[in-house]
Amino acid sequence: MQSAVSPAAIAENPLKAAYQTLQWGKNIFALAHRETSGRLRRLLFPLKDADKPAPLNPKALEDLQQRFQTLLEQDWQDGQAGVYPVELLFDNPWDEFLRYYPAICLDSPRVWQRAQTKRYQDFAENIDITGYPKYYVQNFHHQTDGYLSETSANLYDLQVELLFGGAANPMRRRILPLLKQALASPSEPYKILDVACGTGFTLRLLRAAFPKANLFGMDLSPAYLRKANQLLSQRLGELPQLLQANAEELPYQDNYFQAVTNVFLLHELPAIARQRVLEECYRVLQPGGTLVICDSIQASDAPELTPMMEGFAKAFHEPYYSHYIQDNLTERLEQIGFRVTACETHYLSKYFAAQKL
Repeated sequence: MQSAVSPAAIAENPLKAAYQTLQWGKNIFALAHRETSGRLRRLLFPLKDADKPAPLNPKALEDLQQRFQTLLEQDWQDGQAGVYPVELLFDNPWDEFLRYYPAICLDSPRVWQRAQTKRYQDFAENIDITGYPKYYVQNFHHQTDGYLSETSANLYDLQVELLFGGAANPMRRRILPLLKQALASPSEPYKILDVACGTGFTLRLLRAAFPKANLFGMDLSPAYLRKANQLLSQRLGELPQLLQANAEELPYQDNYFQAVTNVFLLHELPAIARQRVLEECYRVLQPGGTLVICDSIQASDAPELTPMMEGFAKAFHEPYYSHYIQDNLTERLEQIGFRVTACETHYLSKYFAAQKL
């Protein structure tokens, strides 16, 4: 991709140009990282023909670039309109780049070897994997120790930005306009739960957009919750209520929250667990409350990108992704009792807003 930031754009709106330069810079760096690491991987661990992803045609590549540009423009416009603070546009995990990028590079050979040998349940001896669902005890993305070590938690946010070409944070922010439409008064002390909160990035977004809200986060990984605790205490000065729990059995009473968010979780769940998580989100919401989902686009959203989606499932060990991209989430939500009020796609992500009837 080529940067869309022109000298005229810089002169017309320097702050917007700075934002676009930051995003395009991340995109270019991520693509360069991907190309370099891909060549090294193929040199050290040649891929078998069956594992090689199908190349995208030029039209699909052009469509991807346009999707990226549209995402950035929408992100900027919402910041300007006050949907969320402009400061969020410049808030990203790359501030820890120098600390963690070398660790990602040093860890890459182990990741490549794990992918080559198809070791999908490979954990350090000191990690206790008892008590977790079988589907969870895996090296998603071939990452070292899956979601169960401090090393994984430290590298995760930067790894996601590299994976999405620097677009992960703008895509995550797309949940905020949907929530703002559902929760009309940001100054109200709403109770909002982020399911599978990971390192706490979505909770930071929620605090910025809803400064008076009572925030709750839960995740299955104790290591990721410790990282969330660290980052949120440093950047927010106060902590949401964080709990370790399985999203299939949320440890909250019925009808408790005005809103629930769920970001990049559903595609990593088998169908039965996916259904249970959605049912639990419904249970803990108050009548009239809203569930907002952000996850991967699906095959029906962009048929021309289906080869890329299928290749992603193979290349990054996403064992439930192939089912997810064909799953009818609108039907699932409506059968549970939700009314789907919005369904959108932005770049490589898909969004639902669903109201509990």
